[in-house]
Amino acid sequence: MPSTTEHLHGLVTAGVNDGVYPGAVWAVGNADGVIDRGTTGLLDPTRSDEPMTPDTVFDVASLTKILAVWSTIGTLWQDNHLDLDEPLGQFWPDVAGYPLGQVNAHQLLTHTAGLPLRAQLKNLYGTNHDAIRSGVLHEALHRPPSQAVEYTDRAALILGYLAEYLSGEPLDHLATDRVWSPLGMRETRYGPLPTATVARCAPTELDEETGTHLKGIAHDFSARLLGGVCGIAGAFSTLDDLTVLLRYLLDPGTAATPPGFGPDWTRESLNVHTGSLEPARGLFWHPAPGTDPADQSWTHYGFTGTAMWLNPKQDRWAVLLTNKLYYTRDREPLATLRDQFRETVFG
Repeated sequence: MPSTTEHLHGLVTAGVNDGVYPGAVWAVGNADGVIDRGTTGLLDPTRSDEPMTPDTVFDVASLTKILAVWSTIGTLWQDNHLDLDEPLGQFWPDVAGYPLGQVNAHQLLTHTAGLPLRAQLKNLYGTNHDAIRSGVLHEALHRPPSQAVEYTDRAALILGYLAEYLSGEPLDHLATDRVWSPLGMRETRYGPLPTATVARCAPTELDEETGTHLKGIAHDFSARLLGGVCGIAGAFSTLDDLTVLLRYLLDPGTAATPPGFGPDWTRESLNVHTGSLEPARGLFWHPAPGTDPADQSWTHYGFTGTAMWLNPKQDRWAVLLTNKLYYTRDREPLATLRDQFRETVFG
């Protein structure tokens, strides 16, 4: 009978053979460290035979919401600079008197704020950064808060702006200073990446204007429009850096220098906060598809092909990093493989 390691390697390699993605790196572990890990496939198959490696840098897309927004909001909450249940208009002048002023941070973190579902920033507000910020913060709501769970990138964008307002720092500096540097996540940063790092970066979607795959700059158009830094997407990271973060979330004692948020924020986040509303949500984390929230299998995915899971009940974490956008925007093949990967790791 094949071992779990062999099973996972075969599963992830099948994704390469079936054209789901060019390559992937993955790891499974617990608070003590890595239990299994592997790499498969090529970095950029149309250009070279260079393989994926453990230090390949990935555009993590929506994992940015955890790495940069959820984590920094946690630092502000822990320092008593943010009451999650206080309406934003009570303390944030930019939204006072506007529909967003009645929303609170808890509703943003659970996707129950009633925000507009569209996020086509350029079409709505143009290309000026100040105009985009003003448009997003002053837009009418889609519905009253706390009526439905509706995922929208706007929640992360607004929380990023909120973190900047409360801290007085740009989001990339805030995340670096309070989270990434203390944890030793040395490869995690917002793009565009420096030239030396681009060589190790997994390319994503084909850019029709240049005829080349995006590499070292965010795939997400909103992130590019905003100079590479926003709450929606734009961060790049590696397998080892995500391992460091997930180990800390399971056991804060693994961090030589703790970040600005502690275990209370993690515990608060890894609980269902949406009551009877479906789908169930924690604070930016959500139960893995097809699982019971009681199983404590929490996850977050990225559109480029990235994923991470955290299960405190089993003292286990997992990461699967791919660049599936190199081939297609079709979500289904990777969604199926992710489910199989999770089931193999967590049962």
